[in-house]
This record gives sequence, structure tokens and C-alpha cells, in this order.
Amino acid sequence: MIKRLASLVPLLLAVTACGTAQGAAETQELRYQGSVGTVTFPELAEELGYLKPVKLKWIGNTTSGPQDIQTAATGQSDFGGAFNGAVVKLVAAKAPIKAVISYYGSDQNSYQGYFTLQDSPIHSARDLIGKKVGMNTLGAHAEAVLKEYLKRGGLTPAEIKQVELVAVPPVSAEQSLRQKQIDVAALGGILRDKALERGGLTTLFKDVDLFGDFSAGTYVLTDRFIKQNPNTTRKFVEATAKAIQWTQTHTREEVVAEFKKIIAKRARNEDSTTVGFWKSSGVATKGGVIEPQEFQRWISWLEGAGEIKPGQIKPQDVYTNAYNPFVSGGS
Repeated sequence: MIKRLASLVPLLLAVTACGTAQGAAETQELRYQGSVGTVTFPELAEELGYLKPVKLKWIGNTTSGPQDIQTAATGQSDFGGAFNGAVVKLVAAKAPIKAVISYYGSDQNSYQGYFTLQDSPIHSARDLIGKKVGMNTLGAHAEAVLKEYLKRGGLTPAEIKQVELVAVPPVSAEQSLRQKQIDVAALGGILRDKALERGGLTTLFKDVDLFGDFSAGTYVLTDRFIKQNPNTTRKFVEATAKAIQWTQTHTREEVVAEFKKIIAKRARNEDSTTVGFWKSSGVATKGGVIEPQEFQRWISWLEGAGEIKPGQIKPQDVYTNAYNPFVSGGS
């Protein structure tokens, strides 16, 4: 993963070097990638009027968190979001980006679960040796959590390598598990809830079993964008923070109704039933304020896995709270 990200660095630095002339007017339009059948916090912020006069410009849908932040880092979009470990990897590869606000996480209502069939012989971390675990993408949240589970289960690095990780489209994960093409499926959100509703599955473990409630991913902007658009940056972070806080202080019914209205209005030929299963923001802090441990946890894990050098990255190298209205003094 580090090598793939490192190959992006020349392009990232070239994009950073060009940009607009110093003193040019700040952009009032933010290009971004969405996600089918879901509503992002920036989209909610725009609908609630928090983002004005800045507007969003949808350029398509992302395939994964790492892809989304790489798209932002290379200047194809203005912001992207991903699992914090993926953000650390991109920073370690010298990408000129900064995390500015947490946007997803896990709690008892919103979590990533790892599931087996009820008749599966898999009951512990050691039982996963030689087995296949399906997840939405490699090098992100699902892989990091799984490897932490394996490590806590007493597996050696050599044994952990014997657990086969398989990238499976989220919508196909349950079927792949039931057809025994994989032995464990990582599922979250509506896909998890629908799979459990159909029965026949057993929870092996959840990410919250390991870490408790935690924010897991952040939106990033490039250093160039922040430097050239400080006011737009502040507006984006403030608006997104207020949208997160709006979901944290309104009823589930109110949030779902707003999400369905947004999906209908944007007319992308989507099924809005997905958002009907929304339960919580999953963000552990008020307004998405970033806590140092949200990055230190994954920095330590990546150091232990040999993917980054000890001391190579510190949390303050990766994020800033300077634009979030729910923290005093920034970071």
C-alpha cells in the first residue's frame, strides 16, 4: 500500500506546485465524490443552508476511502474521506494533505461487524488461519480492525499472513458468505442489518469490541487548497461540523426524513430505502472534533506492522482542528 501511494507523490507535488495565482479569489465550489444511496455530511450541510455561499459539485461516486482521498490529493476533487489509517499512509508517502474533521466512526448502533455462518467452525482468531475474510477494500478500516483482532488473539505475524483477505463488493459480501466463497464477511450499516434479519449468521466480533466507541475516518484537504482557500476551508469544516452536530441532536426519524428528501432532490436514480436504516452518526466527538488518539492508534499499529518507521509520523503531522467551531484554540 505504501509503495502504491508513494508512486503518487510526484503527481501530488506537481499539482501542489501549480494551483492558482497568489491573491486569486477563493473558490466557492467544492468538487467531491458521493456514495450511492447515502447522504454525506457535506451534502446535509448544504441542504440545511450551513454551507452558503459555497456550493458542492458532485463529480461521481467513490469506490473506497483510499480512492477518495487519493482523488482529493491529486486535485481531481477538493475533498475526500477515508479511514484514518489510510490517511496516515498517504501522509507517510509524502502526500501534501491534512485531515480537518472526523466524519464516521463506530458505536453500539453503527459498527463494523465480522460474521460467519451459524454452522461455521470459526469461533476465535486462531480459527481464521487459512481462512478467507471478505471486506469492501484492502488497506483500510476493515483490514486494520481484523489484524488488530488477530494480534490480540495471539497470532504471530507469520500466522496473520496466513489469513487470506479478499476484496468483495459490499453488496455481494453476504451472498459470498452464504455460498461459502469466503469464511467471514465484514459488514456494516444496512447490509449488516439486512443480513442479520435474514438469519443464519453469527457475530464473530465487532470493531467496537476492540476499541469502544471511536471516530474512525476523516475528511482531508490538500495543503495547497487550505493555503489558497482559508475562508472556504473554514466554511467547509464549520458547515460539516454543524451538520454532524445536527444529526447528534435530532431524532432518528428527523434525520432519515432529511436524508430521503436530499436523495429525492438530487435525482441520481437511487434507492432511498438504505437511509431508512440509519441509526447514528457513529462520530464519537461533538461536531467531528479530531482527537489525537484517533490517529495515534493507527500510527502505532502501522509501526508495529512495519508499514511505517517508528517516529516517522506524529498525529499533529496528519490533522488540524483549527477550523472546527466545536473546539477552542484549534490544534
